[in-house]
Amino acid sequence: MPIYEYVCPSCQVKFEKLRPMSDGHAAQCPTCDAPSPRVLSVFTAISNSPGGEATAFAGGGCACAGGGSCACAGEA
Repeated sequence: MPIYEYVCPSCQVKFEKLRPMSDGHAAQCPTCDAPSPRVLSVFTAISNSPGGEATAFAGGGCACAGGGSCACAGEA
């Protein structure tokens, strides 16, 4: 079963749920019980540089490919 990410439109809480693929649509917010849409999951990939420093080179936040926060999903 996949883990889906959701953001509540009422209280802006971000949460995850382990659900069957057939049930990956909106989920109830654990804080205010409002129906919350699923958002695009973006992971962060980290690599070590030749000098040994960790460097992020992808992702970093949900719903925004540029690594922003879930709040930027509604920006135009």
